[in-house]
Amino acid sequence: MRFGDRIRKLLGMEVVGDDDWDDLADLLVEGDLGAAFADETVERLKEACAEAGVRNGDGARRLLKDVLRPYAKAVDIRPIPGGRNVVMMLGVNGVGKTTSSAKLAKLWLGQGLASKAILAAGDTFRAAAIEQLKAHGDRLGVRVVAQERGSDSGAVLYDALEAAAADGSDLVIADTAGRMHTKANLIKELEKMDKIVAAKADPSRYRRLLVVDATTGQNALRQAEAFSAAVTIDGLVLTKYDSSARGGVALAVARQLGIPTAFVCDGERYEDIRAFDPETYLDQFLGLEL
Repeated sequence: MRFGDRIRKLLGMEVVGDDDWDDLADLLVEGDLGAAFADETVERLKEACAEAGVRNGDGARRLLKDVLRPYAKAVDIRPIPGGRNVVMMLGVNGVGKTTSSAKLAKLWLGQGLASKAILAAGDTFRAAAIEQLKAHGDRLGVRVVAQERGSDSGAVLYDALEAAAADGSDLVIADTAGRMHTKANLIKELEKMDKIVAAKADPSRYRRLLVVDATTGQNALRQAEAFSAAVTIDGLVLTKYDSSARGGVALAVARQLGIPTAFVCDGERYEDIRAFDPETYLDQFLGLEL
C-alpha cells in the first residue's frame, strides 16, 4: 500500500479523536519526517483544525497539506543560455548519481537547453562507475571525459572543463565518488573538487545537486548534513521515488537544512526524471490525488 493510501485510510473517520492524532504522528514518522518534525506537525494540525472548526479526517488531511506546504521547497535548476553550465552530482554510493547524470544530460539536450554536453567520470574510486558512465555516453551520443581508476577526481573535472572550453560544450555534468569513509576526508575531497570547478565556472552557471534515495528515510537526512558541511547544496535529486518510497525526507531536509528539491526520478529509463512539483508531491504524500 502506498504511503498516501495509508494516510487516507487513517484519516477516514468522521471525527478525529485523541488516539487518531497519536496514530498520525506515528505514521508521519514512518513517512520519514522524523519524530520531532512529526510531533510538531501534528500539534500545528490540531491547532489549524480547532481554528477552522474541522473535526473530520478528510478535512484534517487537507489542512495537513497546508501545514506541510512550507517545507515542500522546489528549486528550478536548468542550464542558463549564453555560457557554460556545470553541474556536480553528489551523494553516497548506490543512490543513482551516475544514472541521474545521464538522465539530466538527455533531458536538457532534448529540451534544447544545452547544445553539446560532456559527462565527467569523477567517481574514480569505483571502476564500475567509470564504465557505467561511458556506457551512458555511448547510448546518448555524449562525450565522456575519464581517467583510470584511482586517478585524482579533481584532475578529471579539470580535464572535462578544459575539453568543454576546447570543443564548445555548454554543459558539463560531473559524476563524483560516493564513499563516506570519514566525514573529514569527504569534506576535504569535496572542497577540493568544488574549488577546481568554481575557479573555472561562472558562479551563476554552477550548481551542486545532492542525489538521495527516497527509500532510505532518515539516512538521507544524515547524508545531506554531511555533504552540506562540505559544499553548498543547491538542490536534491530524489531517486527511486516509486510505490515503495514514502518520500517525506524531502520535507525533513528542507526543514532542517533549507535545501530544496530539484528533481524526482521514478524509474530506470532516461525519461523517468521530472522537475519537483510541490503540489503534486504533497497530494501524493497525503493521498489527495483525484
